[in-house]
Amino acid sequence: MGVQNSLILVSLLLGSLYSSFLFVSVPSSLDRLSFPEGFVFGTASSSYQYEGAAREGGRGPSIWDHYTHKYPEKIKDGSNGDVANDAYHRYKEDVGIMKEMGLDAYRFSISWSRILPNGKLSGGVNMEGINYYNNLINELLSQGIQPFVTLFHWDVPQTLEEEYGGFLSPRIISHFRDYAETCFIHFGDRVKQWITLNEPWTFAHGGYASNFLAPYRCSTWQQLNCTGGDSATEPYLVGHNLLLSHATAVNVYRQKYQATQKGKIGITIVTHWMVGYSSERHHQNAALRALDFMFGWFMDPISKGDYPHSMRSLVGNRLPNFTREESKMLKGSFDFLGLNYYTANYAAHVHTSNATPNDAVDASILTDARADLSTVSNGIPIGPKAASDWLSVYPRGIRDLLLYTKKNYNDPLIYITENGIDELNDATLSLEEALNDTMRIDYFSSHLSFLRRAVVEDGVNVKGYFAWSLLDNFEWSSGYAVRFGINYVDFQNGMKRYPKASAHWFKNFLKK
Repeated sequence: MGVQNSLILVSLLLGSLYSSFLFVSVPSSLDRLSFPEGFVFGTASSSYQYEGAAREGGRGPSIWDHYTHKYPEKIKDGSNGDVANDAYHRYKEDVGIMKEMGLDAYRFSISWSRILPNGKLSGGVNMEGINYYNNLINELLSQGIQPFVTLFHWDVPQTLEEEYGGFLSPRIISHFRDYAETCFIHFGDRVKQWITLNEPWTFAHGGYASNFLAPYRCSTWQQLNCTGGDSATEPYLVGHNLLLSHATAVNVYRQKYQATQKGKIGITIVTHWMVGYSSERHHQNAALRALDFMFGWFMDPISKGDYPHSMRSLVGNRLPNFTREESKMLKGSFDFLGLNYYTANYAAHVHTSNATPNDAVDASILTDARADLSTVSNGIPIGPKAASDWLSVYPRGIRDLLLYTKKNYNDPLIYITENGIDELNDATLSLEEALNDTMRIDYFSSHLSFLRRAVVEDGVNVKGYFAWSLLDNFEWSSGYAVRFGINYVDFQNGMKRYPKASAHWFKNFLKK
């Protein structure tokens, strides 16, 4: 419990001294030379948030195309990703921005329905989609930038959703395997870093429990435009099928392609760092349970072959079982771990009888993990708020999470595949004002400082860091109401890109 106790002490001592909090332990000379030789720096993106061209190039619809048009009120500004930031047409310009900044790598996702328009091999492979990603990959490599490719970033082909409920059904496992293998065949000669899934927790939690991500399934108590479902069981079914899809794709890659293509394959998991609401043991235990229900839910199966003990004991028979063969296939099914870290929460113990649904967390976290998550303890915020309500700035959490992962999961090879902060899209600001994102510079510098300490001082096996995100983009339930980009996109005037102050900072940080 020592780590959690120290976290609480730091938060309480610092109180509301936000500027001091942000700059704690940031060396004045922080740059790429502060990290080991060969450490990779990049930015990250996803297909639906970036590409646009929703009905071009033979692409089939995904659940995001379907539901953003059916329920525009679910998106804060009523928008969608039909155009996004038009990366489909502007990829050469965007690769040029990466080159100018001095980035080593670019993490992007492939649109499943741009490769297989109806989600299945039987519907045919879309060669226009293959050609687009070939062109993007070749452009990156020609500029000395490594592609890190994510196969699934939440955009299930709508045909599979309509046919059998997408990831609610185990039928999707074979279709995901076929899609992944199609990508290995066409791109694996040049792509050396594969990521099967992005944030399976977020997809299962947001799409099947909390009603803020497509396909918006949730229990009847959860507000408007819920497409039906059962929040007590469906997130766990979806998580189970996501894990088996991941393991099946990894198995195909290792058996048929890895020896000749000489690449690595992993998965990206997200978690908040969890801090006990107080030093009392039951709150400290609640923080550990909350970690199990967010991080361990997916990390334990791929490391140990089964779900965490806390989940087995608290969820009971609503949590599916792995067969012996599935457990064996899952255990060790990653060459590297992608880790997304943005923020931290206080976790307080609650008895089941006291657990009630709220906007902060889904029912399964409250009733199953018996942990109430918040960003304030005894009137003290855990850190400054970003534009998004869920994101509070807690830089030391990245180091604490990495130490926890090293200790509990046998010191895996890690890439930080996302880390970033958003600001409001304020139409009253001049362009000059909008580009002055000093809070993002503070965020990056403080997190990179704690990351450096984890790598250099603590010996955590981290080999790279990807900032979210290269450009402003469609941000899921927020639409274009917030901006995560290092580079500003003028969505109203031809999608012109402008470097923000953070882009200049990053360029200077990356100078060799």
